[in-house]
Amino acid sequence: MSEALSATRRLSLLDALGETANQQNAMLLVQLRWLAVFGQAFTIVVGTVLFDLLLPMAPMFGIVGLLVLLNLVSMLRPRMGGEVRNGELMAGLVFDMTALTALLYLSGGAGNPFVFLYALQVTLAAVLLETWSTWVLAALACLCFAMLMRFHVPLVVRGGDGSGDHLFHLHVLGMFVCFLLDVVLLVLFTGRISANLRRRDQRLADLRQQAAEHDHIVRMGLLASGAAHELGTPMATMSVILGDWKRMAAFRDDPDLRQELDDMDVALQRCKRIVGGILMSAGEARGEAPALTTLAESLATLVERWGNVAPGVPLEVTIEEPLDEVAFRRTPVVSDTSLRQMVFNVLDNAREVSPGWVGLSVRCHGGEIVVTVRDRGPGFSPAMLDNFGKPYQSSKDRPGSGLGLFLVVNVLRKLGGSVQAANGDNGGAVVTLRLPLAALTVET
Repeated sequence: MSEALSATRRLSLLDALGETANQQNAMLLVQLRWLAVFGQAFTIVVGTVLFDLLLPMAPMFGIVGLLVLLNLVSMLRPRMGGEVRNGELMAGLVFDMTALTALLYLSGGAGNPFVFLYALQVTLAAVLLETWSTWVLAALACLCFAMLMRFHVPLVVRGGDGSGDHLFHLHVLGMFVCFLLDVVLLVLFTGRISANLRRRDQRLADLRQQAAEHDHIVRMGLLASGAAHELGTPMATMSVILGDWKRMAAFRDDPDLRQELDDMDVALQRCKRIVGGILMSAGEARGEAPALTTLAESLATLVERWGNVAPGVPLEVTIEEPLDEVAFRRTPVVSDTSLRQMVFNVLDNAREVSPGWVGLSVRCHGGEIVVTVRDRGPGFSPAMLDNFGKPYQSSKDRPGSGLGLFLVVNVLRKLGGSVQAANGDNGGAVVTLRLPLAALTVET
């Protein structure tokens, strides 16, 4: 159903305004053509009423009517795949140039000062079209100008007042109006077209950056998975050796050595769980269905597990109001290891710079869950805020640091969320994670 609604919503170019640079530029041409329509109609009426010119009204207004028809077709045309191609933009400019030539032919030809509007159309072509198309439009403009020098309907003044002074005065006045139109329209429309193209280039740069980050994550996942496989064998060997040592009299009868062996065994089991989590996140664990929980239970589990990882670090947990009680305490959500590890990364960063206090606040309202982590450390430097979320951007002076926040940003981006970093009003860093609840809830 969503695809059908999308197709209906994108049925015309008018509905597609704002999606791509070429669609926006096509709509700018439509707007420019509307201005031309009203300007041409106004000029025909003013020339006839105020300056006593005898103009062929019926054919001239017929040409203006064709421009109106072209505009309506351009605005309401089917989108044909969603993009406006170079050929379509070129065809529109060719039609505009042909209409201008016809109007000039009926009103004095090359002697009409509005002939310099060709320069505006060639300039728009240079901005909008491919190089070969621009040269075609430029050649067409030169050809039309040359033809108007030979073929045109002379201007006739009502009452026979066709003296050279009167016509020269009208010519100079027309040149001033044409110059004014050229300057205003060039500044207005080329500026907007350039802004559209800059936005398109920025979107392309963002897509390239996301593709590079995705490739980086894939390589990290492969390395982590390979390392987990490689670590499995030595850890199994260590587990066997520890089991043998526990049965040896020299270790069994010495309480201190026995305690150290137990501590080593606990640490080894934790390493095994970490390696198992890496393999599970990489998709190599089979036969385990995703666990269902609630946001409240997931938060409690996260706080408990992080407390075991970082004992002795005070973690102040706050549930912010207003709170959607149903979504927070009763709606089933998927318990995702990568999401928990994502929050762990932020908490670990806060613990390293602020071992005396870490704040965790959670807000669940309006179909969104917001997790905010605060610390009392030195905060982010301006350079880190500018490059937040990029790999290897960290204040820690050791190789490989800065990947935690990079992974956090990308995991949330894949789920439709976002990450914001800032410095608190009273010092310290503030990292805010936003995630739509729809990314976690289970459809029933």
